[in-house]
Amino acid sequence: MIRNRTSRRGAFAATACLALATTLGACGLGSDTASGEGDDEIVIGVSLPLTGDFSEPGKGVQRGYEAWAAYVNENGGLLGKQVRLEILDDQSSADRVASDYEKLINQDGVDLVFGPFSTRLVVPAAQVAEDYGFLFVEPAGAAEEVFTQGFENLFYAAPAIADDHYNLLAEAIIAMPESERPETAAYATMDDPFAQGTAYGLKGKLEAAGIKTVADEVYPPNTTDFSSIAAKIADTKADIVVGGTQYQDAVNLIVALQQLDFQPEMAAFSTAPTNPEFPKAIGSKTEGILSPTGYTPEASYPENQAFVEFYTDMFGNPPSEDEANAWTTGEVVAAAVEAVGCADPSQECQQQLIDHLRDATVDTVVGPLSWDAQGRPESAHLIQQYVDGEIRIVLPEDQAEAELITVKPAW
Repeated sequence: MIRNRTSRRGAFAATACLALATTLGACGLGSDTASGEGDDEIVIGVSLPLTGDFSEPGKGVQRGYEAWAAYVNENGGLLGKQVRLEILDDQSSADRVASDYEKLINQDGVDLVFGPFSTRLVVPAAQVAEDYGFLFVEPAGAAEEVFTQGFENLFYAAPAIADDHYNLLAEAIIAMPESERPETAAYATMDDPFAQGTAYGLKGKLEAAGIKTVADEVYPPNTTDFSSIAAKIADTKADIVVGGTQYQDAVNLIVALQQLDFQPEMAAFSTAPTNPEFPKAIGSKTEGILSPTGYTPEASYPENQAFVEFYTDMFGNPPSEDEANAWTTGEVVAAAVEAVGCADPSQECQQQLIDHLRDATVDTVVGPLSWDAQGRPESAHLIQQYVDGEIRIVLPEDQAEAELITVKPAW
């Protein structure tokens, strides 16, 4: 289907309904059949990258969604109904994710939708949800471009957008005595809006403070050989290396830098260091590596304590950020459903859910969340660092579990 960007809310769904009514006799959207009214379950549609470039974090989001659904069902469900997830594999494809959400909403008649992983997939998915007037809470579309599309139905279920992930680290570096502050910085980032947003958000702040950029490498998402990029970075002898990364690309880049025996004073990579598989991939050479995170299992929020216990019992290990953001997505949607008292695909219900969240503050496993008019969360990311072999919060100081290491040990 070709979608008109100017058609908002229910206009697209109404047009589709009129086209189908003459041949099918009825339109599923808003009907008892599609909404499952009177049924004992609420069906939530999701498309995730379970294969392809984003499969590693995509599977983490899947685990988070599945844990949330299991927890809800063990604790009375939503509105007294059991929750069932309908999950499709979009294969990390923007075209596929759009068609998946069209199918989930227009053919499968799901009651609610959750967002996918990755900014690249969130934008087309959110457009479909907006065209059908659906609430769209998502766990991983953090790039600024998500919030400049004019979406009126979107909410990001994490503390901060990508451009602001490194804010606390930037502040700490700029506050260092001039004699100790890095003088040069090298950047390597995946050609991906989220990854670039994290790295370039920090880049802009460091450049404004006089820290010179000596390398700025952008690579395709499917890059596996980082030898040439690592060589360019090593040649600059940069004081700080910043990776705008997902998972496997960060691992491959770090290994390539290690093989060249390049030793920066600071090294920061988005996403990958918070993945529980990261230490296994890097080995014993994680010490001093920094990463922003919107989540820690040690957070004292009551919701988080229940989440960590339930998730660990279900999967055998504590959750990481991807799982937490997925669980948070469920919490946000559930809070709206319980407050409004509906969970069906009708335009009236979906609009009530959207309107509720516009003015709400929701207690979640990542802390209280509220949003601006474009769906940006109004909080901050933590900064974590590997200290004595464990990833610990080092910023902000009032939540720190360890002291920030400003000169990274050799890897």
